[in-house]
Amino acid sequence: MLFSCPVEKELFIKNILILADGSIAKHFIEWVGKKRVAENKYYVTYYKEGVAPEKMGKNISLIHTDPTSFSKLRNIMNDVKYSNIFIVMENIEDAKYSLKNIRLVDDKVRVVLVNQWDDDEIGRDEENITILHSDELLAAHLYDNLPNVPVVAQNVGLGRGEIMEIHVPFGSTYAYRHVGSILQRKWKIVAVYRDEKQIIPTNATMIRPNDTLLVLGKPIVLDGVYKTINKRIGLFPEPFGKDLYLLLDFRHDQENALLYLKESIYLLEKLEEKSLYIRVLYPNNFAIIDEIKALESERMTLSICYDDHDIKTLIEYDIHQHDIGLVLNSIETFESNDLKETLYDLRKLVYLFGDNLLYNTKECVILMSENEKMESISSTAFDISESLSLKLTLCDFDPEGDFESKKMIIEHYETLTHIFNMEINIEQKVANPIREISNMKDILQIAPFEKRLNTDNFMKLISTKVQDFLLTTKRHPKLLVPFAISEG
Repeated sequence: MLFSCPVEKELFIKNILILADGSIAKHFIEWVGKKRVAENKYYVTYYKEGVAPEKMGKNISLIHTDPTSFSKLRNIMNDVKYSNIFIVMENIEDAKYSLKNIRLVDDKVRVVLVNQWDDDEIGRDEENITILHSDELLAAHLYDNLPNVPVVAQNVGLGRGEIMEIHVPFGSTYAYRHVGSILQRKWKIVAVYRDEKQIIPTNATMIRPNDTLLVLGKPIVLDGVYKTINKRIGLFPEPFGKDLYLLLDFRHDQENALLYLKESIYLLEKLEEKSLYIRVLYPNNFAIIDEIKALESERMTLSICYDDHDIKTLIEYDIHQHDIGLVLNSIETFESNDLKETLYDLRKLVYLFGDNLLYNTKECVILMSENEKMESISSTAFDISESLSLKLTLCDFDPEGDFESKKMIIEHYETLTHIFNMEINIEQKVANPIREISNMKDILQIAPFEKRLNTDNFMKLISTKVQDFLLTTKRHPKLLVPFAISEG
């Protein structure tokens, strides 16, 4: 039982506030009650009778109050942290006052407004808002039922489902990821639709919530892609893959093999419905191997390689065969057998063991670098922090004190706090980032997985770039998140 690390599971609950009035609101609440999405809890405010349906879902709470009152709405929003707010009201003035009050309390929370009036001004200049025009939605559904109107892509190509249009919902595992960081085998993202505009994607194109992706590939593959895109965040290490892969090279890892296994099992038990595959290379200590074999279970499988030829092909086969999303290894193993280049090409998450152990970690830390890279790793950083119940800290340590240039990325992370329903600690300091992180204790460092990671200790003397120090120190464990270098 030495390696057993039981943990309590926490539901990924989203709190949703609905400001309700009128027939559409009543039907919406009825739909909410029927669908019973277990991960959502709904708070319905109303001030007129007849809005609440006769049968209420168990996850719906009623609040009888006037949402046009700033003080009352402020109290409601201060009591619970909401990820989304829906304004479904008959009176346009009530909707306007409610939207204004929401923004006075929280200007980042995401709002969905149902526009039931012939007025295009309401909410037009707002940020973080989705406006649904009821008349246009009804007209669109009527049009779809007309004869002689083809269904998009049904009569295109082979007509067998090889072209698919997929909407990216809030909380999707694909949201806030660069196209180039997604391994597209037997399928391809050929277009992105955003704000009624078409984008021909490059590796550097970031997918955002509410985007629509046009994808091309084998129908059976696209069915799996559709399910993956619609999976909620909170299923780490997806969408990079489902399961974990511990690589033990006994040329480097023999002394710490059981310790690395203990950390891997700890992570496995923190995650839902995952498996751990262990691959031993260059075995030369069968006593240790016997100890590992004794721990095999339904969720943990051991494979041993006795042939040292073509290790790269073997590792690639393992990763594809078992749908691996996260590879765990030491820095020494990571730098041998061209493993670093292989994992970068496969777009896999990499966990590097450190002298400090994962189960003693209290905080995930990201050191600020270029905005593009910070956006690329943001959703995974929130995901692993939630999975391990760790505090997340974004550190802007700048020797020159240039904090203004990082303002947009800080706003990006603050926006994600609403999607994940999590808090983030943002620390800004005029300091050398390398020195600061070296003094931290009990942290997991999260960084972009770039194609070129310097390993030369000489760089320590001349560089203040975070990436130049990732592989030259083993003090903290590290999570490397695939990052696509911008084209051109």
